[in-house]
Amino acid sequence: MKQLVFPAGYRPVLGRYDTESGIRLIKEFFQENLATGLRLRRVTGPLFVRRGLGLNDDLNGVERPVTFPIGDMGGVEAEVVHSLAKWKRLTLAEQQVPPGQGIYTDMNAIRADEELDNLHSLYVDQWDWERVIRPEERTLEFLRTTVKNIYYAMLRTEFLVSERFPQLRPWLPERVSFIHAEELRRRYPALTPKEREDAICRELGAVFIIGIGGALGDGLPHDLRAPDYDDWSTETEDGLRGLNGDLLVWYDPLGRAVEISSMGIRVDAAAMRRQLRLAGKEERAALYFHRRLLETGDLPLSIGGGIGQSRLCMIYLQKAHIGEIQASIWPEDMRQACADHGIPLI
Repeated sequence: MKQLVFPAGYRPVLGRYDTESGIRLIKEFFQENLATGLRLRRVTGPLFVRRGLGLNDDLNGVERPVTFPIGDMGGVEAEVVHSLAKWKRLTLAEQQVPPGQGIYTDMNAIRADEELDNLHSLYVDQWDWERVIRPEERTLEFLRTTVKNIYYAMLRTEFLVSERFPQLRPWLPERVSFIHAEELRRRYPALTPKEREDAICRELGAVFIIGIGGALGDGLPHDLRAPDYDDWSTETEDGLRGLNGDLLVWYDPLGRAVEISSMGIRVDAAAMRRQLRLAGKEERAALYFHRRLLETGDLPLSIGGGIGQSRLCMIYLQKAHIGEIQASIWPEDMRQACADHGIPLI
């Protein structure tokens, strides 16, 4: 369990009933704005996938997926998804989605190795989305435009919430800023990556950090990323590397940056081979998903990511703990400590 943050004198702005009404309002309105802005249609996503096909998201490469044997399939093992990064790309191919359009789905996951705190839960709920792109759109400019569209949906949702609940005042900045992880490292050379995120978000309010996963000038990545979905290694027009990143906002109640979305332009065959080699994971090239991309070549180029549902609701409704938004399992000492500080966990 990580260190908890207890805002001084905290009391929820909304009671339990209004909180539940607010959650419904946010989820319904935001996903419609997201779908309209990015030209996405809703599809049904899986809770689990077969093990051994390379379909699950490996996140930073160390989390263990929750697995179970399927009794009616001779004990074949399934994995509860971490996210649907690869599954979505297969779905784009199967549904023959044209360039400029895409899909989104409600993704529910269990991350058993998560360190629990104000923002992290065993239960993950997010909107997973994926959009087909053309070769000429594999650029930083296209990435930035997509991030701005997502941020505009966030601003519209914030306005609606403040209209419905006037006690919740808008606080997001009017625009999102962009910085590469290497530029951020040079700006704050004495800080850790998480401290850099806090520093830049405190200054600018809402920031998209580009190029997460590849080694920076000090030989270390800003954060780890699996080698087989986001493209974090392609050299771009600014002379740096990476076509992916994280969208973060400064959240005053906790005095820290909050990651809302991890997203990016996905690997093409060249980037996949390069990143598997850099990560020492070249054996993955034999897996089903990877063969579809590297050998068959029938997977479309795409951009995609995940947007945290409970985290969005948490910041809009100005909560101190994600457990005020979603039902999960928490250590008893955390429940007691939160209760002692006026934070009611569901």
